[in-house]
Amino acid sequence: MPATILIIDDEEQLRKLLGRIVALEGFAIEEAGTLKAGLKILQSKEIDLVLCDVKLPDGNGVEFVREAKQQFPLPEFILLTAYGNIPDGVLAIKNGAFDYITKGDDNNRIIPLLHQALEKVMAQKKKAISIKAKGSYGFDDIIGNSLAIKTAIQLAQKIATTDVNVLLLGQTGTGKEVFANAIHASSKRAAQPFIAINCSAFTKDLLEGELFGHKAGAYTGAIKDKKGLIELAHNGTLLLDEMGEMTIDLQAKLLRVLENGEFIKLGDEKTTKVNIRVIAATNRNLQDEIQKGNFREDLFYRLNGFTISLPDLKERTEDIAALAQHFLYKYAAKENTTPLQLSKQALQLLQQHNWKGNIRELKNVLERAAILAEGNEILPEQLPYEIQQQSTTTSNSLSLADVEKKHIQKVLQHTKGNKTETARLLGIGLTTLYRKIEEYSI
Repeated sequence: MPATILIIDDEEQLRKLLGRIVALEGFAIEEAGTLKAGLKILQSKEIDLVLCDVKLPDGNGVEFVREAKQQFPLPEFILLTAYGNIPDGVLAIKNGAFDYITKGDDNNRIIPLLHQALEKVMAQKKKAISIKAKGSYGFDDIIGNSLAIKTAIQLAQKIATTDVNVLLLGQTGTGKEVFANAIHASSKRAAQPFIAINCSAFTKDLLEGELFGHKAGAYTGAIKDKKGLIELAHNGTLLLDEMGEMTIDLQAKLLRVLENGEFIKLGDEKTTKVNIRVIAATNRNLQDEIQKGNFREDLFYRLNGFTISLPDLKERTEDIAALAQHFLYKYAAKENTTPLQLSKQALQLLQQHNWKGNIRELKNVLERAAILAEGNEILPEQLPYEIQQQSTTTSNSLSLADVEKKHIQKVLQHTKGNKTETARLLGIGLTTLYRKIEEYSI
């Protein structure tokens, strides 16, 4: 199916012209003249990308992005404005826009931007759903010798050989999917499918369709039967990541699967039988969510056959050296280079950092540092400047702005001036990068 792009603009002539240009690229087009009409289309159809004017009769596109992203996290938004200004552009990126461009001046950027944004959407979709023919990671793949991680591994190993449902608790980036995969790989279902879905990546309707599937004709565009992930996981294991984001009505349908091993596809009249093991993962306190009325208590007890809490990285700092070596070896293998080492000072900085993004954040930091490294060792100055600030050994002659400027220059040099790739590696929006290039006269 071609990607679907929603164009929201109150100028009908411009909207139609832009629609024709975009359609020539092979995309399906939806149009709306107001934010209200655009919101209805987002609620009723699967939209991959939104091209939205900033000034509309019923509101401002910059604020609309912030509100829409909360309901529809998967589509990307590109804002179009007749009068661009840096504060609006910065706020748009902060609110979740992919980019912010000026009509007329940036017309030649629209089509390349569409493709870049859609690449991100496709990557997010692929990342949000993982389908493996069988378990691919065991407990030996979990790195660390700290007491906290060893305790979690021992609990997981004990429960793996049973068929009880498991609830994994832990902050984002602590390795919940790795643990779920290891549990599956050590279970009697190991030769059967392991399927993972990130519940927070989809709207309610999209998540329902992905989980339960549909019959042909169930809704406009449903031209053939589609098996849901629950059915695809038959005899295997289904990981429901970010389970706390699932809506109450979907929770009721899932409860029936756990109680009776059956469900009804959208548009079907008969039940489908399945035999699955469910591993649920969340960074929320589900008991608090029950008190707030956001989570069903009966579903909680069905999922909570056995609970394992995964430690934050800051609770297992003695594992950072081993994790860092692992990621640097993986990066070297990917780039076909000699593995780098961490200097003593760089390792100390990593061990002092708060790691709000946990292991995932560590991996990203090391990838960037490996790109910037000039010898066979990663030094403190190759780490992000917020980590460098912790060091008393970093030169006091360098201001925060100096460090940031040098960091951006090195990444730009590595990407040969590719600003989209530079923004990705730096973890900032494209508009933010352009602003900093101008600010630092790079």
